Amino acid sequence: MASRMKSKVVAILETRSGAHLAELVARRGGVPLLAPALEEVPDIDPQAVRALLVQWRERPFNICIFQTGVGTRALFSATDAANLSGELRDLLAASTVVVRGPKPVGELNARGVRIDIRAASPFTTEMVLAALADVPVAGSSILVQRYGETNEALATGLRARGATVQEIATYRWALPADTQPLSNLLEALSRGGVDAVVFTSAVQIHNLYSMAEKAGSAADLANNLNRSLVASIGPVCSRALRRYGIEPAFEASPPKLGPLMAALDTALGG
Repeated sequence: MASRMKSKVVAILETRSGAHLAELVARRGGVPLLAPALEEVPDIDPQAVRALLVQWRERPFNICIFQTGVGTRALFSATDAANLSGELRDLLAASTVVVRGPKPVGELNARGVRIDIRAASPFTTEMVLAALADVPVAGSSILVQRYGETNEALATGLRARGATVQEIATYRWALPADTQPLSNLLEALSRGGVDAVVFTSAVQIHNLYSMAEKAGSAADLANNLNRSLVASIGPVCSRALRRYGIEPAFEASPPKLGPLMAALDTALGG
C-alpha cells in the first residue's frame, strides 16, 4: 500500500478531517501538505431563534430541510441555551422533516427527531429536489437550515413550484484565522511541488482563489492546479472546480472520504 503514494506530495484543504486525511496519506507513504481552506464560524442569533419559534407557532412550517450536521447541531445548541429545544422538537414533529445527507441524520437521531424524507446519494441539492418531486409543495411554507451560504438553487427550485422558503442561518464560511498554510500551498503549486490536491467541498476552491487574488497569482492558479492530480469529493465540488477551469481527475463515488482516498491511492499508483 505504501508504495503507491511513496514520496508523493498530497495537498489537503479539509479542516475538520484534515489531520485524519493527512494520517491516511502518510500511512500510504505520501507526504501530506495540510492547508485548511475553510473555517465554519458560528452565525446564529439567539434572538432570531426565539423569533423563529414564535413565528413557527403562529404560522407553522409544513416542511423543514436540514442540510448539514454542523448546522443542525448549532441550531439545537442555540435552543438548548434558550431552554427551547423541547418546543423545537414538538414543532418538528408536526412538520415533514427532510435531510440532505447522513450528517444531519445523526444529529436529528440524537435529538429524537423523526425523519420523513432523505435525499439520495450523492446528497446534492438536485437530490433534495428530486426527493421532494412527488410532495405537493405549492402553498407550503418551507424552512431551510442554511449552511455556509444561501442555497439559491434549492430556494429557486422550491419557489418555482409555489412554495414559500425561509432560511435560518446557523454558521457561515470564512477563511481560517491562520492563512499561512494556504500561502505555502500556493507557492508550492507555482513551482510544481504538489503531486495531488484533495478538495472536499466547493467552498475550498473559492477560498483558495480568494487567497490567490490577494497574492496576485489568481491568473496562474488553474494551470498550476491542472499540473497536479486534482481529487474531488463529489459532483458539487467538481462543478465548482470546473467553473474555475480546473478539471478533476476523478470524484469519489459515493462522495465520502473512504472512497476518495481509495481512488486517490489508485490514481497516484497509476
